[in-house]
Amino acid sequence: MAVVTRRAWLAAAAGCLVASRGAAAAASSWVDQCQFGPFQVRATFPLDSTTALLNELPALELELRRVLALKPCSEPIDIELLSDKRQHRDYLRRRFPGTPYRRALFVRQSGRSTVFAYRDEELAVDLRHECTHALLHADLAMVPLWLDEGLAEYFEMPKDQRAFGNPHEKLLHWDLRFGLVERLDRLEEKRDLSEMTSGDYRSAWAWTHFLLHGPPAAAQQLWSFLNAIRRGEPPGRMSERLESALPGVDGKLARHFQQWARLTKR
Repeated sequence: MAVVTRRAWLAAAAGCLVASRGAAAAASSWVDQCQFGPFQVRATFPLDSTTALLNELPALELELRRVLALKPCSEPIDIELLSDKRQHRDYLRRRFPGTPYRRALFVRQSGRSTVFAYRDEELAVDLRHECTHALLHADLAMVPLWLDEGLAEYFEMPKDQRAFGNPHEKLLHWDLRFGLVERLDRLEEKRDLSEMTSGDYRSAWAWTHFLLHGPPAAAQQLWSFLNAIRRGEPPGRMSERLESALPGVDGKLARHFQQWARLTKR
């Protein structure tokens, strides 16, 4: 797949004038708005039906702070919700002409973070995924693409399905059996979403899961990596960090998921 993921992060630096015209055109369509923690939500439909979902987003911020030691989000994150796919597609076409359509999108532009999505059965997953991107970039000056997407794939699931029960697990079993999990050093070479395949997203999730739930030395490398970014220091390559701390790390990744599968069956 060129890119099969439903979601994507876009660092948009161009098209500001077009974006402002698109925003102005849609302004008269907003019929409801509300604040949920750092998230400022406005929608072209009444928010009553999505209140329970939106109330979960502040808990997502707290979880990212707990797991990754992110700072409390000190800036507002806008969420713009459209009524359906057609309205969403038309709105994004006006805001970001020439950008490939995504069913959900995170944009950081002129220091402001915005998540775009629309009302459908995947909205909960879409919002958790894109809001993870927004919270990461509110605290960190940069996040490598593989880790950005790996963390978003991890945190897009409900809390009780993050460590266990992610849909990636079934296909990852076959990837591991046939040696199809992408090596981390190869994932690190990918700098654009157009380079990411569905297998790459799954591999990014797998490496992220390993960092969060694997050997303590792996988690220590993740925290050290993120702290270097916060200090404005070059964090280096995670693949080199892991190979130094855990020689033969590719084999350790495979064993991690073999052990995890046994835990799942208990």
